[in-house]
Amino acid sequence: MDRSRPSRRRVLRTGGLLLGALSAPALLSACGTTAAADRAGNVLRVSQTGDPKTLDPQKQGDMVSMNVLINMFDTLTTRGRDNRLHPRLALSWKATDARTWRFVLRPGVTFHNGEVCDARAVAFSIERLLDPATKSPIVELRFVKGVTVVDRLTVDIHTTVHDPILPAKLSLFGGVVVPPRHLADVGDAAFADHPVGTGPFTFTSWQRDHELRMRAYDGHWNGRPAVDGLVFSPAPNASSSLAALQSGGVDLVAGLTPDAAQQLDGYGGITIHGYTGIRTAYLSLNTLENGPLQDRRVRQALNHAIDVPLLIKAVLGGKATETPALVPRGSFGFDPTVKPFTRSVDTARRLLAEAGHPHGFSTTLTASNVDANVAEALSGLLARAGVDARVNLLDPGTYSARLTSDNRGALGPIYLAASTVWTMDGASIVQSNVRSDRRQSRWHSAEADRLIDAEELSEDPRRREAAFSDLQRLMRREAPFVFLYQIDNIIARNDRPRWTPGAAGVLSMESAEVSR
Repeated sequence: MDRSRPSRRRVLRTGGLLLGALSAPALLSACGTTAAADRAGNVLRVSQTGDPKTLDPQKQGDMVSMNVLINMFDTLTTRGRDNRLHPRLALSWKATDARTWRFVLRPGVTFHNGEVCDARAVAFSIERLLDPATKSPIVELRFVKGVTVVDRLTVDIHTTVHDPILPAKLSLFGGVVVPPRHLADVGDAAFADHPVGTGPFTFTSWQRDHELRMRAYDGHWNGRPAVDGLVFSPAPNASSSLAALQSGGVDLVAGLTPDAAQQLDGYGGITIHGYTGIRTAYLSLNTLENGPLQDRRVRQALNHAIDVPLLIKAVLGGKATETPALVPRGSFGFDPTVKPFTRSVDTARRLLAEAGHPHGFSTTLTASNVDANVAEALSGLLARAGVDARVNLLDPGTYSARLTSDNRGALGPIYLAASTVWTMDGASIVQSNVRSDRRQSRWHSAEADRLIDAEELSEDPRRREAAFSDLQRLMRREAPFVFLYQIDNIIARNDRPRWTPGAAGVLSMESAEVSR
């Protein structure tokens, strides 16, 4: 036995469930006849941290749900593993004027029930998403005001202002196409119970918090997937992932945090892979309420105090890359000339003293309990500079509800957050967090608002790039966030699956294969 590797019992204890994990609903199928049949056949079993919120693609806005739905629904465009935008349901697109994008659609595409996917289906889908009655949380299409059907395979999407990255926004959440005739026949509730899309897999069954099953769609326009079936199940922590992988209940676990991956590393038959990712973590600072965080020097001090390279090495196992000013490397707008803060406790203490806090101050750092290890480490790094940041951990559901509420102070003065920049454009991470009128903005700056308008609305890529550069320099100076890192996409697998994620880590399994 390898004594340098933590015992399985210790791993389960660290995961917080110990023996209880072995009876979790998500794992029961591992011992059943269904799982045994899957292992013997051409079925890929995938696990991630949670279950979808809904199977109606236009009534969800989270990556866990989208990771499942992207296998049953196609989007107008798609992001390839080369991180470039590629055709999907749309073969081509172009801006015909400053406020119109024209999309030419792929012919011969049908929904799983045989209904034709054409320009009318695209127009219906976008208009349904925008309809207030749908109550869609998807925000990417905020500038879209309507859709015109030009002919059977051509649509014009009209915007209130020029949206330079609309095609990229249609590569995931906003670009899903749903069947209008079927929805009219069955209604929203029945559609969510049994979704019908054009994707490479068709829906079979869903037992919430247990497993969701799909089968390959023989009539898919891109050909039949290599696997016959696809099963998603939730594994909320390292212990449940380990048990599922070791029992053969799942073949691949995605969405692992680095500490969870460390707990799984070294076990026989399990391989850990890390791929450069685009999900970006930061601390949001509430500069709008009276207190220390209103002072720029205090905010700069927090950035100097938190040794991000040390955090990446000691807590994240090296599976992340430091980000200097919110916009991640690999996305449009990243400026390599903007450098991270120097890491210096002495500098942090000096700035705090200049701001009237020579002995530091006390505050609260809120995080999802999924990120407990990182939050505790951040608190420890701040303590070295005299900042007593008490960690307040919330269950993921409560955290998410507060994050997306209209109360900008719902998560306290400081909270740990992360955003997946799946459009590969810096606008995705600054759109809700920075501009003064956006939901999660906790810093009001007329200059920042002007720069965001420039990068969001300009038709000239060079002007957009310049605006992003100026915005990052402004954020670096004013420090409305503590800038942390972009984390790798980490997966654990057994020896059956062959599949590689893109930078956004989306679990589109159309290209996956399994050895029998």
